[in-house]
Amino acid sequence: MTDRAAPEVQQLQKRTVFTLAGAQILGGIGVASGAAVGALLAADLAGDAFSGLSSASNVIGGALIAIPVTKVMTESGRRPGLVLAYVIGIIGAILIVLGAALDQFAIAWPGMFLMGGGSAAGLQSRYAATDLAEPKNRGRDLSIVVWATTIGSVIGPNLAETMGDVAEKFNLARLSGSYLMTIVVFAAALILLQFALRPDPLHVAEEVDGINPALRKQKPLPLKEALALIFTIRSATAGLASMALGQAVMVSVMSMTPVHLQHADASLGVVGAIISGHITGMYIASPLIGIATDRIGRRPVIMTGVLILLASFALAGQATGHDHVQLAIGLFLLGLGWSCTMIAGSTLLTESIPVETRPRTQGAADLAMGICGATAGVVSGIIVGIGSYAMLNLIAASVVVVLSVIVVREWLTVRLAAA
Repeated sequence: MTDRAAPEVQQLQKRTVFTLAGAQILGGIGVASGAAVGALLAADLAGDAFSGLSSASNVIGGALIAIPVTKVMTESGRRPGLVLAYVIGIIGAILIVLGAALDQFAIAWPGMFLMGGGSAAGLQSRYAATDLAEPKNRGRDLSIVVWATTIGSVIGPNLAETMGDVAEKFNLARLSGSYLMTIVVFAAALILLQFALRPDPLHVAEEVDGINPALRKQKPLPLKEALALIFTIRSATAGLASMALGQAVMVSVMSMTPVHLQHADASLGVVGAIISGHITGMYIASPLIGIATDRIGRRPVIMTGVLILLASFALAGQATGHDHVQLAIGLFLLGLGWSCTMIAGSTLLTESIPVETRPRTQGAADLAMGICGATAGVVSGIIVGIGSYAMLNLIAASVVVVLSVIVVREWLTVRLAAA
């Protein structure tokens, strides 16, 4: 066991969460800056038919980048893995700027995948916040890091005009200005983590739990086995289902809402306002949801998220493209329900798996979540194309019902075992 006193660990945890939140704000600015103009840049370079490739590439890239990042975390700790993720993101942003300057989508497109490094860093940061957290505070600490993304998500897009002016001063494409900002803030996040995230929280967690890190380094858990481990633990499976299915339904409905509005000739201002409200719902209540996760329980918060999501689908699914207020409320609830399933699900997953396997299993979980989100984004377009936006919401509701069955069955198993 460790010689570290509990107060020392608690103080270190406070500093760790503060550092991760600071890096998350910077990373959020970079990710949101690129997201704000990515579709426009892709359309400029390759045509409107390719405009959706920016966000899809970023999601897929983030999921795939989680694999090497968590491998590094397993072997060397949280800090080197997060630094690697931001380095990859910086390389991606540089390629996008270069592709825009040369008017070559073939150069910019790989950069859009690599930009997913910023997203991967953000997702893994929430896990790093739980390494040293007391069980009663895990949800709160994780949610603080998630909430920090809100600040970056608000700041980033609002700098697009200013950074466009900066890019033009250097004779670069105006839309590439946002990616110049991404390079700067990703580098700042990298530096902050490199120098402030010490000692490494994963190493201290192993020390506290009396785990020999040499065993972990000698035989890192393969990705396939990491996924298999999750499915052998009922509570971990419920946590993963909450994350992955919540992500799938959120991405599917969110991505098709602008199309639904466009069919009714809604202005870009209306579309932007509704999506902004959705993003606000995703993050604004994160600290409160984290506290509820700790005080009420992981599973009750997941089920609360399920009910909120069902209400969201009922409102959005019955709204025409002219019902802007109803869609705005529905999309806000979509973000809020997603936040419940993400925070409580991530907390449940993390505490269900052994410390020495966490980086790889968490990476496997994020990969599964990313694949579900990317697949849902593609399938949602097909569903709306052959059916309707209302049908999409109905299918999303059925997916959430499946999630509720998984969580309730696991919950009952736990209660019966404790009886």
